[in-house]
Amino acid sequence: MTIKIGVLALQGDFAEHVVMLRRVGVETCEVRAPGDLVGVDGLVVPGGESTTIGKLLVRFGLLEPIRELGDSGMPIWGTCAGLILLAKTVGMEQPVIGVMDIQVDRNAFGRQIDSFETDIEVRDVPGGPLHAVFIRAPVVRTAGEGVDVLGQLEDGKIVAVRQGGLLGTSFHPELTPDVRMHELFLGMVKGA
Repeated sequence: MTIKIGVLALQGDFAEHVVMLRRVGVETCEVRAPGDLVGVDGLVVPGGESTTIGKLLVRFGLLEPIRELGDSGMPIWGTCAGLILLAKTVGMEQPVIGVMDIQVDRNAFGRQIDSFETDIEVRDVPGGPLHAVFIRAPVVRTAGEGVDVLGQLEDGKIVAVRQGGLLGTSFHPELTPDVRMHELFLGMVKGA
């Protein structure tokens, strides 16, 4: 069976996710309209600017179809801005997909100049720590009962979560050569 993973391609670093997914042997498509969701087995919502992506989701008629797919159990992975968009609570008014029982703080580490890189352990990802790139990144403030915390910084800040078929990371695995987070998501898609 061929697996096809869509990458939301309205704004942000979608091209980098496409490259990484192809490296792990997955057929991909760029999602810009509801029809692009037909036949996808999973979806990546990339980093970028969450307010802009949210407005574009509304403009292009994608918000409700993606929300329905997430509610129906289709695997969806949000990275950075994508994590914000998956959250039910973001602390401000903006269009969100809102399927993950988490509360996030946008730009939790400060402005662009405060971006950083560090190594973190992510549960369910074998092979030692991942090198993680944080760019104006959010953090998960609270995780609901059904949400598994997969990764935290040394100070306890939650930066990787999973709830059923939903995966969220504060960092950008697509900006490193390490494909293990993409392999984790592929495994979730295969298991769905």
